[in-house]
Amino acid sequence: MEEIEEMKLIVVKSDSKREPFDRRKIVRGMELACKGRPVSAEALEEAAMEIERLLYNRLEKEVTSREIGEMVMERLKTLDQVAYVRFASVYRQFEDATQFKEIVNMLRRQNPPRKP
Repeated sequence: MEEIEEMKLIVVKSDSKREPFDRRKIVRGMELACKGRPVSAEALEEAAMEIERLLYNRLEKEVTSREIGEMVMERLKTLDQVAYVRFASVYRQFEDATQFKEIVNMLRRQNPPRKP
């Protein structure tokens, strides 16, 4: 009798350490970025499940933490731009205000203000 083996996804960290994928870490990171913002827990859970689904659908056993971080930023950009900037500032380790300005300008170019 054959058994179907569940694929275990491994995250390769920036220091090359490996650990099992944990969707809860994605949710926690997004919760911190969204603290005080009008983003529901359900929206964050749904975004994390979507990221997890995409990762498993790739059928690769390993994924880098960098890839996951980029996917999280893309989801946050659509959920809440302030949360996106918060996450990006930590994830990309902003060192000065110029980097904040660059990301805000990028968001403005992508979403120009609407005229009344």
